[in-house]
Amino acid sequence: MKRRAFLATALAVTVAVGGLTTPAHADVRLASAANFRDVGGYTTADGHTVRTGVVFRSNKLSNLTAAEQQVITGLGITLDIDLRNISERSQEPDKVPAGVTYQVADVVSLAHGLRFHKDAAATLAAALAAGLFSGSSDLGQSIGYPFMVNFVGADYAFHDVLYAVGHTNGGLVFHCSAGKDRTGWATAVLLTLLGVPRATVEQDFLASNTYLGRSDAVEVSWLRAAFAQVNYIYGSFDNYLRQGLMLTGADLAAIKSRLLV
Repeated sequence: MKRRAFLATALAVTVAVGGLTTPAHADVRLASAANFRDVGGYTTADGHTVRTGVVFRSNKLSNLTAAEQQVITGLGITLDIDLRNISERSQEPDKVPAGVTYQVADVVSLAHGLRFHKDAAATLAAALAAGLFSGSSDLGQSIGYPFMVNFVGADYAFHDVLYAVGHTNGGLVFHCSAGKDRTGWATAVLLTLLGVPRATVEQDFLASNTYLGRSDAVEVSWLRAAFAQVNYIYGSFDNYLRQGLMLTGADLAAIKSRLLV
């Protein structure tokens, strides 16, 4: 959709979506998907900017109105990647406009077996201890974040998201249910890959509290636990990308070429 047509559509649905701001992609708000937002706009450590209007993150897309679906079309989104499990997908299927390809990247899928890179019991014990030490309000999430790194099945899901970023024509959106945990980790990995400073990555992660209107939706200690697990298993973030997420040098170059300006 051309820019003028998009603006007309956006203005027409401002009231319907509850505060849509145009034309800046980063400010698009959807009432039925409160955690929908542009991943771009951040500055990297070496002075580049993450391109806006290409990659979006969200919570579930099962309640989009017809007007909100027009916004999705206007943003140029052609691919919808669903990180949710089979139960979540069947109970609340995505509702996206015609022409948008739907792809599943189930973070907890057992398609590749119940396999872990390091001893699962040790990861559980360490994560539980860390959660107690940090005073986390949700020990389940304190445990869950390290397992998104340790569980082999999750590697394939996050690989698919990042691979799509570098190899998809048009915009894309990836999401889970609340758009804060599985989506939060996928976004943190993407921004870190692009060279966005950790403090900014954490700021973006914590923004889910604002978008969802909950002060306890996410805690930064959860994200830090996942990054700590990366270092524990792989020794470096780059090793995680290449060995864990199975991304080649060409894949990483394609992602950076597409998103860095």
